[in-house]
Amino acid sequence: MTQKMRLAFALVAGVVVAQLLLITTSAAAAQETQGPAVARKAGTVKSIQGNAITLKPDSGADVNVTVQDGAKLMRIAPGQTDLKQAVPMTLQEVQVGDRMLVRGKAGDSPDSLQASSIIVMKGSDVTQKQQKDMQDWQKRGSGGIVTAIDAASSAVTVSVNPTLSVKVKTGKDTEFLRYAPTSVKFTDAQKGTFDQIKVGDQLRARGAKSEDGKELTAEEVISGTFRNIAGTITSIDAAAGTIVVKDVLSKKSVTVKLTPDSQMRKLPAQLAQRIAFFLKAPDAAQAAAARSGGAPAAGGTGSPAGGGQMGGGQTPGAQGGAPGAGAGGGGRAGGGAPDFQQVIGRLPAVTIADLQKDEAVMIVSTPGTGGAEVSAITLLSGVEPIITASPSNAAALLSGWNLNGAPGGDAGAQ
Repeated sequence: MTQKMRLAFALVAGVVVAQLLLITTSAAAAQETQGPAVARKAGTVKSIQGNAITLKPDSGADVNVTVQDGAKLMRIAPGQTDLKQAVPMTLQEVQVGDRMLVRGKAGDSPDSLQASSIIVMKGSDVTQKQQKDMQDWQKRGSGGIVTAIDAASSAVTVSVNPTLSVKVKTGKDTEFLRYAPTSVKFTDAQKGTFDQIKVGDQLRARGAKSEDGKELTAEEVISGTFRNIAGTITSIDAAAGTIVVKDVLSKKSVTVKLTPDSQMRKLPAQLAQRIAFFLKAPDAAQAAAARSGGAPAAGGTGSPAGGGQMGGGQTPGAQGGAPGAGAGGGGRAGGGAPDFQQVIGRLPAVTIADLQKDEAVMIVSTPGTGGAEVSAITLLSGVEPIITASPSNAAALLSGWNLNGAPGGDAGAQ
């Protein structure tokens, strides 16, 4: 599965989780007036044989579901939460990869359930929505680091890169989502509010953009507080899956946990030099790119974001419309600003075994608490020229929008 589809699964599958939870709540409320509480499980169909279904929940162990005679099966499309819009289906129509909400009586063991009703979202329907949403996020999305908040007008300013800021306007119909402080998974994100957004947060928004790309009226906003780390590796514990990094700005060491959900990439030396030049002298880099016919923001000729096959419209998209898809095709935001996360998505993947002591890295992680270790969301190696050029701006180039851990295991590790 490509990076584009991996990250696509995360956002849309996360929306599916929210839908199923909403349906669960509605169904539970109705059930309270009809009899005793029932057991409920949501997840992805892992296997099916006769009336026996193995369900992989979004967390926890697999659940063995037995579909009882007379059980009611309904199919609902992604995006719908009203059961009045659901249509009847048969057990024979259920396939591996379908999402479902199972309701019924708990079985004899904790991992079993006797299903009396099942609500299904077909995997093919989810995939179709992923593709549609992914394209829409690429076309109408933008994001970066929050640099200013105007509470009076419910607007925030985000820095997409050192040369472009975008004003994100929100309103009463804007939907907000907020990353959990201790999780790198999109599926752990929760409903949020405008008031939760802080300067320094990372934010992605989708909506109507102005012609110059410098303003966006948001329909959806996804934000989170992440930690940016730039420094050198002082020790590596492959068995524990951790590294210790000496942060160049704080001068303190931090233990970073590398998980299967961590996106790990290596920056080619030539590209690192281009980005370093862009950070040291953004105006000169823009002018040089203009003279050579390339847009330094877009990843084409003369671009610090990459050249050759890395430019153009090969956007990795994210983490079916995932916010990591950035602000437009080819890494452009509003006609020429780089979306560095798109560049990262096209870089070679590395593992902890590829890392070396004294190697320079840039990391986006969970914020962590106190002296506890943090979990890496994105790690980028091969970045010594960038850190040398501008330590304060180095790690801020990265985004937290890896969005792995999609339900059903389709996202996989990066």
